[in-house]
Amino acid sequence: MDNIGTFAVPLLIVSVVLFGTITRISVFSAFTEGAREGLSSLVSLAPTLLGLAFAVNMLSASGFFELAAGILSPALSVVGFPPELLPLALVKPVSGSASTAVLSSVLETYGPDSFIGRVGSVMAGSTETTFYAITVYFGAAEMKKTGYALPAALAADLCGIILSVLVVSVLS
Repeated sequence: MDNIGTFAVPLLIVSVVLFGTITRISVFSAFTEGAREGLSSLVSLAPTLLGLAFAVNMLSASGFFELAAGILSPALSVVGFPPELLPLALVKPVSGSASTAVLSSVLETYGPDSFIGRVGSVMAGSTETTFYAITVYFGAAEMKKTGYALPAALAADLCGIILSVLVVSVLS
């Protein structure tokens, strides 16, 4: 039983094929239909995802995040938020890979056991790539209006950012 993970995937595959056989469902046809729908979704979402990636790279290369951090730094220091983490807070809702690069830089500069490193790690795990998720899920459902989804998701990200500082402060 030490290597139960070794048997998990083959057991799952056998279970699906066995279930399909018992219920008389063509497993291969269902698989190919699902793959076809997945590729169709990918093709319809590709322009939006490329546009989002382009926008993130453009903002990052232009120095926008560093400029915003410089402008907001005095106010953030007063409330106890490490200004060094503002680029992470701004990038995370837009791009997971860019936020990972920012967090990596923070951890390299300040260390993973520093206050800034711990807050950055908690923040990265407590927030979502909001714009990416909304783009993908609303695009897949072919919805044009996000309604309250975007403000609610950004409010949740803000709560994650604020609480990451508070939780690390209390538990340190």
